[in-house]
Amino acid sequence: MTTTHHPMAIVGAGLGGLVLARVLHLGGVEAAVYDLDASPASRPQGGMLDMHVESGQAALRAAGLHEEFLAAIHAGGEAMRILDKHGTVRMEESDDGGTDGRPEVSRHDLRDMLLASLPEGTIRWGAKVTAARPLTGGRHEVTLASGETFTTDLLVGADGAWSKVRPLLSDARPAYSGISFVEAHLDDADTLHPESAEVVGGGSLFALGDEKGFLAHRESDGRLHVYCALRVPADWFTTGGIDFTDTEAAKARILTSFDGWDEALRGLIGDADGALVPRPIHALPVGHRWDRVPGVTLLGDAAHLMSPFAGEGANLAMLDGAELAAAILAHPGETEKALTVYEEALFPRGEHAAAGSADNLDVIFHPDAPQGLLDMFASFRDEAEAAGTGS
Repeated sequence: MTTTHHPMAIVGAGLGGLVLARVLHLGGVEAAVYDLDASPASRPQGGMLDMHVESGQAALRAAGLHEEFLAAIHAGGEAMRILDKHGTVRMEESDDGGTDGRPEVSRHDLRDMLLASLPEGTIRWGAKVTAARPLTGGRHEVTLASGETFTTDLLVGADGAWSKVRPLLSDARPAYSGISFVEAHLDDADTLHPESAEVVGGGSLFALGDEKGFLAHRESDGRLHVYCALRVPADWFTTGGIDFTDTEAAKARILTSFDGWDEALRGLIGDADGALVPRPIHALPVGHRWDRVPGVTLLGDAAHLMSPFAGEGANLAMLDGAELAAAILAHPGETEKALTVYEEALFPRGEHAAAGSADNLDVIFHPDAPQGLLDMFASFRDEAEAAGTGS
């Protein structure tokens, strides 16, 4: 079997890997992208993302896709409600309609936008990486589940939490954060689930108490995307006797953890459409970094997996991709120089966001919740007002 060689290969066609490939393409450098999914539509891509001006939106500008992004914004998606366990609204903000904050966009739409911006054949679908090993001179060999192999002069691991490329650089593995989600959806909420639609509102919802809660947002198609969050042991889903193949029994078992909570909040799980999906939340150590290894680097969750409680994961992955591409284009023929420049900025950026995410997890799931989250947003408003008045 002939081994294919690529000057540059990206493992993972998530947002970060696609931004990297797109910005390189604009600079006249082509990369081969390998992804384990059978096709772009083989699995759901998640819900809404808030795109930050300084990271996600900056990456889209570098990719030449900011105008397309503006057209895809979910109007009203920045609205937010914070409730306590009794359903009492403790804070409510509307969407101001601006694009200089954190406008919401569907992850699915964003990924499709990036896919459409790449030349046909850039992505090799159905290509699951099982191993990677160093050769000489900074080259690497990558093995696929099919038994095929390829070699590359520059290997980029954009392959997420359980990266197969990361072991070339680091022994670190994601650790359980102490929080687990149960993911659920309510379809056509305004018509079929009006009570749930009302409690979530037009954007996102945090309903918190007793170190648990419901996190939800309205998608652009009117569907509600819900995460029931619990502070439980890592093996709780199995030792707790929850059979997710029996959806109604799983709902009943999970809702025992929310006895005494407002019925409209309980309905976000009790009335959900389709199967429930358990999602334990993992994170790499805050400050994860590695020594420079010739011919290989990481971006996104492969480099700095964190909990979702800073809203930074997708934004940082996209910025990583744009920054890595910029470094490569700025240093043609000097791969190691480019990777050094990229990683010198990557490490502190990832550490700062991961520390914030870990701190926010503790605030959101503190026994006094939602008070800590309310205090956090109050401090943000105070800082914004002070900056606006010049004080």
